Formats: sequence, structure tokens, C-alpha cells
Amino acid sequence: MQRPNRRSRHSNFDHGIELKDEAFLFALLRETDSPLILVLDQVQDPHNLGACLRTADATGVHAVVIPKDNSAPLSDTVVHVASGAAETVPLVSVTNLARTLREVQKLGVWLTGAADEATQTMYEVDYTSGTGIVMGAEGEGLRRLTREVCDNLISIPMQGKVPCLNVSVATGVCLYEVVRQRNA
Repeated sequence: MQRPNRRSRHSNFDHGIELKDEAFLFALLRETDSPLILVLDQVQDPHNLGACLRTADATGVHAVVIPKDNSAPLSDTVVHVASGAAETVPLVSVTNLARTLREVQKLGVWLTGAADEATQTMYEVDYTSGTGIVMGAEGEGLRRLTREVCDNLISIPMQGKVPCLNVSVATGVCLYEVVRQRNA
């Protein structure tokens, strides 16, 4: 008896989910009042990307933006962890993240980057207008150019002994502050 053909973990991905591009993102931002985007700067763990997509869906994010290079690719793992959000939240893959973010700013989106060393907390920024939450890679955080493009840098107040949160957890904390402010 012949075994069924099972795809390996590293096989070509095909779930019919199409990555979007910059043109899609810019058109979306032009037609959306007070858009909310999530930017993931080189998040490489597929579990984190999937979890971020799931939280993005839950919080009403209009699009998630990732750089084409040095980011987790859209894969079976990402789709599984996202629990349906990979099909509902547009994932935009861009060639040059800093250049794309500058264009996003020209379209009225204020970029707020999470950085452990930031002097203002996430509670000190107004997220009620067009907002982009920018999260950095596991371990390294935001790259220099990405950090420089951001309008604000924020930290998440930590009460315990651990110095920081996992990127997917930090993303959830930041996005729910946006939701809280917008629903106040």
C-alpha cells in the first residue's frame, strides 16, 4: 500500500493566501479613516508571526506589514497559529521597510515603535488617529532605520523581574491599548 503524499515542514506553501504589496497598502490607507496597521520588523519566528496576525484580527488591524527579507515566511505554521487570521488580515510584504514607513507617514499614519529603552510609556501616546504600531525582532528589537522613522518610541511598563515580553505578547499589549483609547 502506498503512503499518502504528505508535505514536509519545508515544502512549498500553498493555502491560497496572497501576500499584498506596497501599492495595496497605500490604497488601503487612502480609503480608510483612522487606519491601524501593525509593522513587524524582522520577526523571524513563525509562531510569533501567527500569534501577531491572530491578535491583529482581534483588535481590528487593517494590515500587517513585514519586510520581504529576514522575516518569517507565510507558512503552514503561521497559518495554523493564526487560527484563521491569515485569511482575514492582509499581510503586506515590502522590499524596503524604512522607505515604506516614510510613505505611510505621508498618508497620515503616526508610527509608534516599541523599544525597551524608550522614555515614554505606551500610555502616553494618542492612538485615536491613523496609527502604526511598530514591533521589533525577537532579541534585537527595532533596527536603527526603522527606529529613526518612528514618530514615537514607547516602552511597556514592567512590574516584575523579567526585562521584556515576547514580541507577540508585547504586540497584544500595545494593540489593546489602541483599542482601549479608540473605544473610550
